[in-house]
Amino acid sequence: MGNLNMVAMLLLLIVSTAKAHVFDVCKYEACESPTPSKVLIPKGTFLLGQVKLEGPCKAALELEVQGTVIAKTEPGTMKEQGSWVTFERINGFTMFGGGTFDGQGPKAWGTCGKSYCQQLPINLRFNFITNGLVQHITSKDSKQFHVNLLRCNNLAFRHFTISAPDDSINTDGIHIGRSSGINISDSNIATGDDCVSIGQGSQQITIANVNCGPGHGISIGSLGKIENEESVVGITVRNCTFSNTQNGVRIKTWPASFKNAVSDVKFEDIIMNNVSSPIIIDQIYCQYNRCNKKLPSLVKISNVSFKHIRGTSATLAVELVCSSGIPCEELSRVDGLDWVQKKRDLTRNLVPEMGNPMEEDRWKQKLESEKEEAC
Repeated sequence: MGNLNMVAMLLLLIVSTAKAHVFDVCKYEACESPTPSKVLIPKGTFLLGQVKLEGPCKAALELEVQGTVIAKTEPGTMKEQGSWVTFERINGFTMFGGGTFDGQGPKAWGTCGKSYCQQLPINLRFNFITNGLVQHITSKDSKQFHVNLLRCNNLAFRHFTISAPDDSINTDGIHIGRSSGINISDSNIATGDDCVSIGQGSQQITIANVNCGPGHGISIGSLGKIENEESVVGITVRNCTFSNTQNGVRIKTWPASFKNAVSDVKFEDIIMNNVSSPIIIDQIYCQYNRCNKKLPSLVKISNVSFKHIRGTSATLAVELVCSSGIPCEELSRVDGLDWVQKKRDLTRNLVPEMGNPMEEDRWKQKLESEKEEAC
């Protein structure tokens, strides 16, 4: 990045045998520098309160994390609920260095039972980040989600590690919302919830060469619960390995939902090792039975492909339960599957019935007949 203006990190209290020191970056005004700046957390162990590094910055900004940063555990230390470290409105942001953000989650998990706990902080928030890169960084034991993306564009995670036990509650690895051009690659995610969850408004998302497990797999959704949600388009998951996860790749929408759409999704070249439910479309997703399953989902799912997925399943290998009101369309045949499984596959409300050549031919003939009648 050329000549970098070096600045100290904010609100860090060194926890070691040495005398404690406090560094306040606010007085250094990293974002005010007209030349690229670097914020450095050196090797060591640091206790960090709630922090927001907010732009817009006048030049690109690097954060080099060499040490381990530890979150506070005392109640009431977070002025804003749901956040620990936040990066916001920065164009040209890079974080690297081999360091760790330790959320000290075991002291907070279960605060709200199994429900989403709004007041618990997310380890790392990225809001309105453009042209960013996060690499060689670890998020450990977040009290809630490890990483949350909102309105980001062209942001990449490489050689990123997420570490939490499988019984940690609501600890999604990376949650993506209303963002585009997000790439997650060559990373290891072990947590107690979705390794990656893809929410409304996510477009052109690529997840490649990621090891997921333990956890709940990689999910699109849940969608349809909120009115005026943005559609999900252009999701690719490839060359990933799932080990001892609850699910593999999944699309989930609520019944009795508002309208939305999911399209252009590719799941390919994936290995499943002892995954309970490797391939799922669930359009009657109803967490804690708080919904009306008698009304269909109004989220339209189309143009989804599953190719070259192999491994072992603890239960169903393929479970595709689409909406009775808006059946799934243009789902490709599940191609190149190689399974050891305990139960038969389940498919419902597909157009055509995927995996059934006679049904596909019958559907094609029906479409051709309708075209001729229209002429």
